[in-house]
Amino acid sequence: MNPSPPDWLAPLAKLLSPAKITTLPELMSAHAGDKWSASHSPDVVVFAESTADVAAVLSFANERKIPVTTRGAGFGYVGGCVPVHGGIVLSTARMNRILGIHPHDGVAIVQPGVITQTLQDAAHAVGWEYPPDPASLKDCSIGGNIATNAGGPRCLKYGVTRSYVLGLEVVLANGEILRTGGRLHKNKTGFDLVGIFTGSEGMLGVVTEATVRLIPKPASRAMLAAIFPEFTMAAAAVQAILNAGHLPSALEITDTFTLEAARRRLGADVFPPGNAHLIVEIDGRPAATADEIEELYALLTRLGASFIERAPDEASCERIWKLRREFSFSLRDTGLTKLNEDIVVPRSKLVELVTFARQLESQTGIPIACFGHAGDGNIHTNLMVRDYEDPAIRAHADAALDLLFTWVLDHGGAITGEHGVGLAKKPWIRKALGAVSFATHRALKNALDPNAILNPGKFLD
Repeated sequence: MNPSPPDWLAPLAKLLSPAKITTLPELMSAHAGDKWSASHSPDVVVFAESTADVAAVLSFANERKIPVTTRGAGFGYVGGCVPVHGGIVLSTARMNRILGIHPHDGVAIVQPGVITQTLQDAAHAVGWEYPPDPASLKDCSIGGNIATNAGGPRCLKYGVTRSYVLGLEVVLANGEILRTGGRLHKNKTGFDLVGIFTGSEGMLGVVTEATVRLIPKPASRAMLAAIFPEFTMAAAAVQAILNAGHLPSALEITDTFTLEAARRRLGADVFPPGNAHLIVEIDGRPAATADEIEELYALLTRLGASFIERAPDEASCERIWKLRREFSFSLRDTGLTKLNEDIVVPRSKLVELVTFARQLESQTGIPIACFGHAGDGNIHTNLMVRDYEDPAIRAHADAALDLLFTWVLDHGGAITGEHGVGLAKKPWIRKALGAVSFATHRALKNALDPNAILNPGKFLD
């Protein structure tokens, strides 16, 4: 038997048109969680179509102290959009218009529901580029990217989402509309409010419009995909490439477990024998990339690569990236539950991290797959758990995560580099931030959302 609807549902329905609000069970279920394991049904889903809709909903909810959980495309990995306390799920999926591409200013103006790939394609059509490239770029939204300060393989050269957010329109918890920043590439007027809202995981306000920076699209790119006999050799190559004065657009490393899973899915001959895989991508002017790729080929050969594949053009680069994107599917094929952890360590600690992961694997009996963005130390350290729904096994996996996160923090790292904290990393947030920083976060939250209606139940509760 379904619980009776809350007494505020009828007045909310009068506030919006019927097409923007639903309590249909299938839609409520679809908006109960993201790609993480937790879920909780809201009382209602509202599909905002304008800033005015968002402002009306927040003003209504704030007056009545109703929880509001904002949702983009729902492709997060940490339970960030789970409506833990029910209430309203505020979807921005219908706010999906590109309001302008302006190469003369080097900006695009977009609504939060725009899919990242859609923005990239629109920028490419006029010879420009929006560099942030999370792995889920075909599915994730700009609003979600801003909420988590999303990253991706090209962060090494181009930076994360925050590096490209120049201005925001944000609806505050009380329904007031804040505009900060704008089309200017340099602006030091007041506090960095753009930075405060970028990465705030929906707890400080709701982004309804973003002005993002574009750059000229590089004229060419090229890539090397190398196999090394051992992971330590591939990790050493990462530092050697940078020490030699190269700044690749991407440096991606993969361990033995992940390679073996990929060979089972894609065929044993796709990746030659070896225990580590390294992708080096560069971009720039055609003559420069042609020269640099040969320098890098010679360098990787000297560093002990047992196999190197050249990808000298766009099509061959995309073929290698397509294989790289298969890694997550390959791990899924194992039948194990992948706990997708996006920890970060100082780049000099890469070998120590993977050595610790092998020790943790031996200690706990849980296989661990490591791959990711070696250039900036953001290695996805994935615990591969069998029968994760079993409470005892889940507790065992959580204990292993605690060991991993403790090691990472003790070695100067961070528990998340691009996915956010959400629910998944909530147990470790106080240790990760420290007492003074946590209290400062709470003070900011209390100032902007005194009734605590925005995305309650997450890491500041």
